[in-house]
Amino acid sequence: MNGNNLFPGRANLLEVKHLKVSFSVPKGRLHAVRDVSFSLGSGECLCMVGESGCGKSVTVQSMLGILPVPPAHIDGGQAVLRGVDLIGLSARQRRNILGKDIGIIFQDPLASLNPTMTLQDQIAEMLLVHTRLDRSGRRRRVIELLGLVGFPEPVSQLHRYPHELSGGMRQRLMIAIAIACNPEILIADEPTSALDVSIQAQILKLIRQLAQQLGMSTILITHDLGVVAQMAERVAVMYAGKIVEEGLVDVIFYEPKHPYTAALLRAMPRRSSNEPLEYITGSPPDLFSPPPGCSFAGRCLHAMKICHCIEPEEIDFSGGRVSCWLHHDLAERRRCDSGITWSQETLPGRAGL
Repeated sequence: MNGNNLFPGRANLLEVKHLKVSFSVPKGRLHAVRDVSFSLGSGECLCMVGESGCGKSVTVQSMLGILPVPPAHIDGGQAVLRGVDLIGLSARQRRNILGKDIGIIFQDPLASLNPTMTLQDQIAEMLLVHTRLDRSGRRRRVIELLGLVGFPEPVSQLHRYPHELSGGMRQRLMIAIAIACNPEILIADEPTSALDVSIQAQILKLIRQLAQQLGMSTILITHDLGVVAQMAERVAVMYAGKIVEEGLVDVIFYEPKHPYTAALLRAMPRRSSNEPLEYITGSPPDLFSPPPGCSFAGRCLHAMKICHCIEPEEIDFSGGRVSCWLHHDLAERRRCDSGITWSQETLPGRAGL
């Protein structure tokens, strides 16, 4: 996907271009992210959605330089933030950006927080690195941030430790750390997956309010389409290390173009329906040896002959873009006992597929 801006009046703040990431493991080379491109507009909320293992978190972590190298390898691509390629930065240069320009909320706050440091010290550490506030200034800012993310009586919370907090309050602490320096971009990696439903709603509402209040752009990584519906302006659907469809949230939900996107939506629980949930049959492809054609072809109910042989071209449509042969102008589909096939004559020079 080329990641073109779907909001012509809004400047791109971040552009990821042809990112490729693999992992060297005893079994061989695992191709986790395969030529991913997307953009993030100023003040926009982009949701990256897809089943577990599709490459959502690896995409963002590689962009930020927080994957262990080795076994991870960035095989190509750029992540350009206001003209600066994050991929090529040194460790020191990257530290100057992370926390100040980009804030991160991780999936498991208990594993991400330092159990030996108080709430005050954990937030103040970010301020110490990225601001010129003195000790009293940092303390005032910590109190302000704790109040901003919903801690009752913030002054009384300063000397508590992470293990003394509930899961929801630990995630609020993570948010306070992430926004401490007013970053331009807030990245939230499955921020509600370990929380119960009522607390999930509170955390999502808080992230949305803070993004609007502070003017932050947001990248939200999730596998929960209910979260996407609440938060997103634009959605990037990932499958097997690729973005297979990208578009405005209403287009994705009401007019999905890729069979995988449609299958995800059919698997969502519906309050008004007593019909059993549908599920996607089959398994994702082996990314040690990715298939030559569409990665979803082996599970797709509409797969054609060409889908198994040649990677789909990217096709633009109103409100988004998709990589799927079903939407190609030259697709001549005919139904048969084995599904939909593509005639050999459809694409010049590709006879015999």
